[in-house]
Amino acid sequence: MEKITTTLGPMSSLELGLILPHEHVFVDLRTWNTPGYAQAEVAEVIQLMAPEITRAQAAGVSAIVECSTVGVGRRADIDRAVSQATGLPLVVPTGIYREPWVPDWAHAASEAALADWMLGELQGEIDGSGVQAGWIKLSAGDDGLTASETKILRAAATAGRATNAVIGSHTIRGSVVRQQLDIIETMGYTADRFIWIHTQAEADFDIHVEIARRGAWLEYDSIGNPEWVSEDTILGNILHLLEAGLGAHLLLSHDRGWYDPALPGGGTPRPYTYLTERFLPRLRAAGVDEPTIHQLTQENPFMAFAR
Repeated sequence: MEKITTTLGPMSSLELGLILPHEHVFVDLRTWNTPGYAQAEVAEVIQLMAPEITRAQAAGVSAIVECSTVGVGRRADIDRAVSQATGLPLVVPTGIYREPWVPDWAHAASEAALADWMLGELQGEIDGSGVQAGWIKLSAGDDGLTASETKILRAAATAGRATNAVIGSHTIRGSVVRQQLDIIETMGYTADRFIWIHTQAEADFDIHVEIARRGAWLEYDSIGNPEWVSEDTILGNILHLLEAGLGAHLLLSHDRGWYDPALPGGGTPRPYTYLTERFLPRLRAAGVDEPTIHQLTQENPFMAFAR
């Protein structure tokens, strides 16, 4: 039986319900060489984030995918502490973000060494934290992949092929997603193990359809953040994809949270409850039935991250 690898151990679909596939508990968007980068007191993070997670649990959330990877302040030890304090499983990634957040050691490492490092985290643990990586998170520049980003993606495809771990990429342009899928398929991995993070940022909806028909996951993950893409646009896209029979390729989330060590007290987190409290009622009002809601919020994210 396939399971999702979480901070609380492997979990089956029988143990999970609604899953948020793109959120953050802890993020540092400064570059890795900034003084104080990714540093925080664990107790302070728990104090700030535990109430938000408790509210999410009360709204029906059974697990959250942590999307902070290497380069944007990944702290698996903090994720584990928050998870244990709240009882909510988190799914923590291996992988490396894009330029200019790629650390020097990753620039210097060979493709094979990066693949071995990812495999070590997917099969063992992250930095002695006791947390096993549940997936691979990376990114790409808007104008195409750099040499380092290509190397990281190729290494991810190797690690993914060996473990069936899904690769999720913060990629704004659909044309770059095409390049990424070409690369992972050349490496012997498959499009159905790729999540196009921030799909909504690509204005050309035809590319959304194209990538879904190629087999990849489309992730609309700015729900509740209208400053990026309007909610009406996202709602319309989802309805069109459902009408086209592509509902099995959709993931929905907020891209919310989080504790930011660059801000006093970690800043002010944004709640993880907008999807359940505000957006799902809009889907229902638009005629989306309960089995489809279940597919979008439970079945799809489980299938995407299980291995």
